[in-house]
Formats: sequence, C-alpha cells, structure tokens
Amino acid sequence: MKWWGDALGRGASAQFARVGRMRRALLLLAAAACTAAALLYWRQQSDDRPHRPLQALYAGIEPQWTWVCRNYRCERLLASESSTLQSLQTCNMLCDSTQLWPQPTGPVSLATAVVPVRADGFKLQIVTSPSRDVSDHLAEAFELMKEDMRVLERNMGADSRPSDYGSPHDVHVRVAINGSGDPRMRLDTDESYKLALRPTRKTLVADITAHSFCGARHGFETLSQIVWMDPYASSLLILEAATVVDAPRFPYRGLLLDTARNFFPSEEILRTIDAMAASKMNTFHWHVSDSQSFPLRLDSAPQLAQHGAYGPGAVYTPDDVRAIVRHAKLRGIRVLMEVDAPAHVGRAWGWGPGAGLGQLAHCIEAEPWSAYCGEPPCGQLNPRNPHVYDLLQRIYTEIIQLTEVDDLFHLGGDEVSERCWAQHFNDSDPMELWLEFTKKAMQALERANHGKAPELTLLWSSRLTRSPYLERLDSRHLGVQVWGSSRWPESRAVLDAGFRTVISHVDAWYLDCGFGSWRDSSDGHCGPYRSWQQVYEHRPWTEENGGGGGIGNAAPLVGGGAGGAGGPGGAAAWRVEGGAACQWTEQLAPGGLDARVWPRSAALAERLWSDRAEGAAADVYLRLDTQRARLVARGVRAAPLWPRWCSHNPHACL
Repeated sequence: MKWWGDALGRGASAQFARVGRMRRALLLLAAAACTAAALLYWRQQSDDRPHRPLQALYAGIEPQWTWVCRNYRCERLLASESSTLQSLQTCNMLCDSTQLWPQPTGPVSLATAVVPVRADGFKLQIVTSPSRDVSDHLAEAFELMKEDMRVLERNMGADSRPSDYGSPHDVHVRVAINGSGDPRMRLDTDESYKLALRPTRKTLVADITAHSFCGARHGFETLSQIVWMDPYASSLLILEAATVVDAPRFPYRGLLLDTARNFFPSEEILRTIDAMAASKMNTFHWHVSDSQSFPLRLDSAPQLAQHGAYGPGAVYTPDDVRAIVRHAKLRGIRVLMEVDAPAHVGRAWGWGPGAGLGQLAHCIEAEPWSAYCGEPPCGQLNPRNPHVYDLLQRIYTEIIQLTEVDDLFHLGGDEVSERCWAQHFNDSDPMELWLEFTKKAMQALERANHGKAPELTLLWSSRLTRSPYLERLDSRHLGVQVWGSSRWPESRAVLDAGFRTVISHVDAWYLDCGFGSWRDSSDGHCGPYRSWQQVYEHRPWTEENGGGGGIGNAAPLVGGGAGGAGGPGGAAAWRVEGGAACQWTEQLAPGGLDARVWPRSAALAERLWSDRAEGAAADVYLRLDTQRARLVARGVRAAPLWPRWCSHNPHACL
C-alpha cells in the first residue's frame, strides 16, 4: 500500500506538474495574443493614414503638436505643454483671420464657437426661385458642395470615429433668389449674395439670398469655407454663426488654358474648373486651337481636326465639350472658347484645294519660320477667300451652340504676319486686309448668332489695336484683351479710346513665364517667373508712376462695363471688365498643370474679386495657405506656398 501510495503521490505530482506547465504555456500564449492584438490595434491607429491626424502623419519624425491662439496668432506647442489639444485647422479658423478666399467685399461677422456637423446633415430648401431651371441648378450645386464635404469625411475616416464635440448638428440651408431666371454666367449677371448662419437648438439655419443662380452658388462656396475637418476631433466642424455680405469688384475673372500646343485630357480641364469655382472665378477661356494643332472635332467642319489634331486620342468631341460646359455651368463658370484667327492657324486649314475650296490659308509651315511668325509652325487665313468666312460662320455657330455663350465671344486676332499677306496680295496694304478680315469675321459671327452681334466680342491687343487702326474699330461691340506689358503704350491707348478691356499683362499674369526658351538657351520671351505675390499685387488700374506712358500713369479705374473713372486730360471713361491669367503650354503637359496654375490663379481671383488695397500681407499668406489646403483636399495638386514648417509656424516665416 505504501508503494502504491508513493506511486500514486508521484503520479499525482507529475500530473500537477504537467497541468502547471500547460497553464503557464496557456498564460504565455494569452499574453502573446494580447500583446499581438494591442500591437495590431496600435498599428491600425498609427499607421492607417486616413485615420490619423494630419499633424501625426510623420510619426517618429515629428512630435504631437497643439496650437493655441495668442495675440491673434496661432502658436505651435508640444501637446505635453498644454492642457488643450487643438488642431492647426481649428486654431486658424478661430484665431483672428477670416480664412475666407477671396476676401468678401462687404461686412463680415464670424462666431468663434463651433459645432460638429455631417455632410449628410445639410438640407436644402429653395424658398424662392425665378425658374425651374434655376431650381434644378441650385439642387445640383448644393449636392456638389455636400460631396466636397463627404470627401473630407472619407479621407479622415470620420464615418467610423466619434467626435469630441458631441452629436453633429443638422444645417438647414434656405435659398432665396429674386432675379434672373437664367442660370448661365452672363455679362450682366448679378453675382452678389448674402449669407446669414445662426443656431436654433440642435439645428443651424443658413439663409442665402441672391439675385442669380451664380450668386447663390458663391454663397454655397462661402458656406463650405466655414466648414472644415478637424483631424483631432475626427469631425467636420462649422462656425456656429456667421454673416457675410459680398459681391465681386470686377465682372470678368478668368483663366486661359491653351490646349493646342500640348493636349490636355478632359479630366484635367474639369479639375481646373473645380479649382476656379473654389476661388469664385467665372470665365474659363479655352484657347482650343493654334498653328500647332486643332484638337476640336466639329460636326460643322470635321476636316479641321482630321488634318490638325495630333492624333485620335488628342481630340475633344462635341460630347466632351458639352460635358465640360455643363460641369462649368453648375459651378457658375462660362466657357469662352477661342478658335484663333486669322493668324495662329496651321495644317488644319490646308485641305481647301482638295475639297474645291481653294487656298484657305497661306504660309502654312513656311520657312524660315522666324520671318513669318513668332514660333513654328506658321500660317494664317486667306482674307480674300469667301469660303473662309463660310467656314468661320459654321464654326462660330457650333461654338455658340456647344458653350451656350451668346453674349460674349473671342475672335483671337493676334500676331498677323504682314510679310505673308504682302507676298500673296502685293496690291493691298496688309493692315487694310487685317481690318477687312476683322469686319467680315464679325459679320460671320452676327450671322452665326441669329443676326445679332454679341454684346462683347474680344480681340487680342495687337498692331490692329493701335492708332491709326484702333480708331476704325467699333468700340460698341468690340473689346480688347490686353496681353502686352503694363508699361506698353498700347494698354493706355485702348483704355483711353473707350474700349471694354480685359487685362492679361504679360509682366504680371502670364503663368508660363520664367521657364526659359524652348527654342534655345535664352531666358525666353517673358521671363522671369511670376510669383503669386506678383500676381496678387498687380493693380494696373491704381498704380501711379512718374515715368513714361502706360497704365501706370493712369487715374484709378472702376471695373464693370460702363463704369470707370476718366483718364487724365479728359480722356474717355476707362472700361475695365476685369482680367485673366494666361497659361500657354509650349512647355507644359498633362500632370504638371495643377502646380503651374495653382495657387497663383487663386491670388488673381482675390485681386479681381476683392481688389483690396493691401498687398501680400501676413493675413493674405495665411488665408491663401488655407485655400491651397482646400484645393488639395479637392484633388487639385496645387504647389505649396512655403515649407510645411511655415504652415505650422506661419508668423515665424512672415
């Protein structure tokens, strides 16, 4: 029995030992599993970019920061040094600066209290509308605003994370339009609006009043700018109350894109229009053709793209154009399409003899090119061939139908080679031929526009817009887009003669300058680079200079149609419609457009909307940096203003 008991004891001890070892193994496995789960959770929280605060994207390189408002400026601190964790975005929105772009021209009152919101919590009520068309456009534009907010939520993963600010509030947006029943952007469109936001229990009420769809859409844009994603709260926030009264200083606020030197797919054009809308620009000037290519496929003249496009994949079809026009229209933007003539034409016009139409153009790809044009290839239309004007009428008719713009047109009309026409018409003065062509092109345009000239037809500034030829042009219907230097006498002459003018000075608003010449090792025709500060500070209607002629010596101008202050010496009232930045594309291709154009064009947008006397002051840097962040959030690859450290510590960089 003792042996059996000893054996039993030894067996039990061994059994308990095995159980102990198993228990320890299970405990170790459980501990390892818990550690793995904790590590996995930590990695999900720290490595999943959409779920991390913006300031923590570079974990291991940057510490965790907080921002506090001191003396009306946001200062960065280590989170451990402050009892409050506040994101840079929220600090910027609440600390002194309005963060609106462009800066409103009327009274602005913004609360410093915030509440959380969700994109789907925004509801639209159309209180009054002058037409069903306007109501439909309002509903679609409102959904576009909400989609921009949804993008912010998706990027931050806000759908799955609770907010530190409590339950989200609904926002009831009420719109009242008392004015035009036409949703299109037109020369006489009243773009003014008023926005009033106020809290009512768990709901915010935003009242937007305007005189046009475009004005109400601007109100949506301003409303969206007082909504932002707080990465620390993982929620959209909105100011609790706001009042904004606003209207643009100039009625024409444009951006030109050249798609002939290099082709840009429709997606890049649509994204450019999105960025324009974010800054309340209203005219997309589409320089669609030039001597290098004719990428526009027209039903009325398919031979032009057939002979002039770079290839089948580098063509805009009528459906492409309609899609771009609709995209722009919903964002308060008109598409001003320019088929340049009589110069800047090329191989696209070389098919005339084979079609029994004779020579439609002369000097096509003539050599040496430097004797006939500013850059190769050369070519210009035949002013004595009546088939040219028949073709132009068909082209103009289709452009008006596609763009739905019938009160504004652009004929082109720049850099005609007198030598080319002199060789083919040695019995005529080339300048007289140029005047004759312009007159007949205008007649073709009137026929295309149902027998009525557009309210404003633009020409590029040129020798034709200088004396003694300027006086022979019809200032009632013709306007001039002035592209020369602001110090060139032609700028002053056009204004003094009473022509409605769109300013695109090469020494301020040409965005292609500063990249050298593509033909040789020189600096190019228009260096140096135009920074956003130079774009912003160019105010040719107010500058005064004791030097030679030019706009710099002029009295202040007032934008808008018939408005304007008289020039010195009793000159006629100056009529500046506004301005446009120009992006020519000899050295630009798809993929590089966004950073070349933005945020410089946004700087022009505020100059033309607000025209405040201040230059690129500290507040402008702060607001433009915020606007650039908005563009990036919408998929626009805008260039940075400065190092990211300066976004974190802006006042240390100013």
